[in-house]
Amino acid sequence: MKFLPLLLGNLGRKKIRTFLTIGSFAVALFLFGLLFALRAGLRQGIDVAGADRLIVMGTSLMNMLPLPYLERIQRIPGVEHVAHATWFGGVYQDPKNFFVQFAIDPALWRAVYPEYVVDEEEWADFVADRQGVVLGAQLAERYGWEVGDRIPLMPPPYLGDTMWDFNVRAIYHGDQPNADEGQFWMQQKYIEENGPDYFRGIVGFYMVRLADPDDAARVAEAIDMEFGNSANETRTQTESAFAAGYVKQMGNIEFLVLAIGSVVFFTLLLITGNTMAIAVRERTGELAVLKAVGYSDRFVLGLVLVESAFIAVVGGMIGLWLASGVVEQDLTQGLIPLYLPSGSMAAGAAVALATGLLAGVLPALSAMRLSVVDALRRV
Repeated sequence: MKFLPLLLGNLGRKKIRTFLTIGSFAVALFLFGLLFALRAGLRQGIDVAGADRLIVMGTSLMNMLPLPYLERIQRIPGVEHVAHATWFGGVYQDPKNFFVQFAIDPALWRAVYPEYVVDEEEWADFVADRQGVVLGAQLAERYGWEVGDRIPLMPPPYLGDTMWDFNVRAIYHGDQPNADEGQFWMQQKYIEENGPDYFRGIVGFYMVRLADPDDAARVAEAIDMEFGNSANETRTQTESAFAAGYVKQMGNIEFLVLAIGSVVFFTLLLITGNTMAIAVRERTGELAVLKAVGYSDRFVLGLVLVESAFIAVVGGMIGLWLASGVVEQDLTQGLIPLYLPSGSMAAGAAVALATGLLAGVLPALSAMRLSVVDALRRV
């Protein structure tokens, strides 16, 4: 407890400087927290992607595939289940209200994605209603939708310019951490019945569930060979590779986090180290008196280190707390599900503590080696 009165007294002596140093840590850890939330959100699809699933698509995202491909894929050895999905891309009230919308075949979907849990009665209501939709729990919470609500969506231009209405029949939940609960599923038949003629008999892409995940490379090659040299060639890859490719299109987030983190770290080292060095020089006489009345060199060393660490941890925790609050505001409007992984606060505090201790080492050693006689002469 000897530290506490001295620590608080030292911090309160130059209030503006202390506030600015804490603020620099807060800003740095705030930005760091946002970057980590962005990284976690972008990697979410990779982390939860099924190791036993393949994505079969055309040679580009714009090339749709014939519906008869379903049976041919199903016959390939190693394929356990096949489903298909078609991107809808409707607009709810405002184009900024983005969320994933897929047209699916209810009879096939859950065999490929068993991790999505839906009440059986609600699922039966969805199957029975051509205009029915299933919402992810997070999406429903975001817009305040409940089972029984009616949702109007403006379809993309290639599906007409008349509003389409959908009935919320079910809400799904993920059975694993960080599962994607932000999707909107409608029935493929509803699109075929209400869209233009050319939209019938085609789908966006296929999802394949494998009998053995270790067989992924062979099955992927077999699927692409099955449709090679046809009018609709395919490109098959694992679900995790597909998700990673999407993330890569948005830039090298890993490098960005590392680069900015390194700059932040060394900047804080310089700022805090310089601040503590100035503080030690200003308190030369005080530190000399402490030594003269019997306090050890180790005590003086610890006092400076604790002060530096205290400033770093307080500022860091304020920054991470602000970052967590901003992340909860859904700034990306559902485009990227930002979140701070569990343990982020503890990890951030550890980084701040390490930075504070490193920044305080040289000033603390200088204070420890201070000669009482020389110091008192300079006072």
